[in-house]
Formats: sequence, structure tokens, C-alpha cells
Amino acid sequence: MTDHSIKGKTVLIAGGAKNLGGLLARDLAGHGARAVAIHYNSAAARDAAAVTVAAIKATGSQAVAFQADLTTAGAVEKLFADASAAIGKPDIAINTVGKVLKKPMTEISEAEYDEMAAVNAKSAFFFIKEAGKALNDNGKICTLVTSLLGAFTPFYASYAGTKAPVEHFTRAAAKEFGERGISVTAIGPGPMDTPFFYPAEGADAVAYHKTAAALSKFSRTGLTDIQDIVPWIRFLVSDGWWMTGQTILVNGGYTTK
Repeated sequence: MTDHSIKGKTVLIAGGAKNLGGLLARDLAGHGARAVAIHYNSAAARDAAAVTVAAIKATGSQAVAFQADLTTAGAVEKLFADASAAIGKPDIAINTVGKVLKKPMTEISEAEYDEMAAVNAKSAFFFIKEAGKALNDNGKICTLVTSLLGAFTPFYASYAGTKAPVEHFTRAAAKEFGERGISVTAIGPGPMDTPFFYPAEGADAVAYHKTAAALSKFSRTGLTDIQDIVPWIRFLVSDGWWMTGQTILVNGGYTTK
């Protein structure tokens, strides 16, 4: 019988230096991952990546970090090659990379749209592609999307719109990689209490989001907490392997499809 536990597995996390990705890296190491490779985008996150690497090593797991802009296919291919050379072929590949823009469609420039598409859709496509080539058999792939995929709302056209393709990437990859035992999922949190959330929202919007979920009053901030998302991802890349080709919205009842 195939072992789907975290113990002894090799993990690659894009956007794994801090916030949700950093917590997830620590969590999987704490659950017995043999080695964790984390990616970070800019030099500004180098110190956070070093702290996360140290925390992973403190659990007894091996850890390495790589800086890369994943908006080109070549950069994603190199990330997988470098991670595989450093810690071995991954068993689990998780992509938490994303960019938010809240703006009326009539005000979005072509350059802004191109950047959103490159970060949210293009990088996700090539991450899944390279994971399908690089992962060991019976591997797991998970991509972070957004609960706005289940919303009927203005101002997030370029954000939710460029995350939406990941749903089909996930379905297609699940069919194509399934014969090797690889499961592919996407998870869509609600608005998360991280530094990425607040700059995009005005005070009124923040107040709304903090009360919009059915379970808001039971949350520390009213928003989705990264501590509540990590167990779902851990499950999907381990014992939850039978779930594949699906996008799951985890948001305390903020929205649904």
C-alpha cells in the first residue's frame, strides 16, 4: 500500500518564506518531512527565508531556500532543477504565490493586467507543469487560489480572473498525472489576515470582510487565519490524496460556489 504520510517526504513550496507559505513549511517539517525547499520572490524576503530555513532545520529536517521570479517558464524549470539537485526529487509541490489588485476594470492598465496574469496564471501553469515532470510517483501538487472564485463582486476582475484558470489547470493535470498516482488540488482561502490583505483594502472593506463569513465572530480577527488553512493543505498533500482535480474554498462560510 502506498504511504501518503508526510514523514520522510521531500517538499517544495513556492512563496514559502513567510506568512502562509512559511507557516506551512514549518508545519510539514514538524510532521516529519525529510527536506523542505522554499522559494521566495525578492531580496526583501531573504531574511524571512533565512528565519524559516533555520526553523525547519531546528525540527531535524533539511532545508534550502531559492530566490526567483517565477513569471517565466525558465525560472520555474530552474527552481525545480535546483531544488531537486539540493534535496532530491520532490514528493510534494505547493504553490502559494499570488498577487492582489483591487481596482475597477476601467482603470486597469495593460501593464497591470499583464503582471497579474503572469503572477497568478502563467506561473501557476508552469509550476504545475514542472511538478508533473519532476515529482516522484504518488506525489501531490497543491496551488493556492482565492475564495473570490465563488463570489459575484466588483473590483477583483484582474485578481480572481487570473486565478480562475488554475481551476482548469488543476483538473487537466489531475487527469494527465493520475496514471502516476499524482493528485492535484487547489485551495481557495477567504480574505486572510496577512500583510498582503490590508494594502489592497480600504477601512470600510476591511470592516466588511471581518464580518462577512458565517464563522467570523469565532475567528481571532474575523478573517481567515493562516493557521486554519495549513491543516487543509497538509491533509490534501497527505492522507487526502484521493481528492484530486478539485478546487476547495476554505473560508468559514465567506462564499461558496
